[in-house]
Amino acid sequence: MDPMRIFDSTGGGRPRVAATPTPDAHTVVGQIIEAIKRVYDPEIPVNLYDLGLIYSIVVDGATADIKMTLTSPACPEAQTLPRLVQGAAETVESIESATVELVWEPRWEKSMMCDEALLELGLL
Repeated sequence: MDPMRIFDSTGGGRPRVAATPTPDAHTVVGQIIEAIKRVYDPEIPVNLYDLGLIYSIVVDGATADIKMTLTSPACPEAQTLPRLVQGAAETVESIESATVELVWEPRWEKSMMCDEALLELGLL
């Protein structure tokens, strides 16, 4: 089992939306994005990156600093999802440690989702 897909839920019984292609997947940031795309919200069948929850990824040597948000401050997975993003980033071979900061500005909205996710979820 893929360690980043710990949730059995597939978003209300819907199949998971396929991840979008990652430009520059050969770079360290691209590899981190690819790893984060294996982390899904347990209630929405879209990965966290394509949901637009990852605001920035900064790599300095073997360290990654990631800023992310959640769809809502009341998200029941507020403690779990940042840890999963950290764990995903740390699966990248050149990354020894990652820190994830949960931020609330700018506030997340559905327009931050990729078009494929919006279309699959019937929002476009």
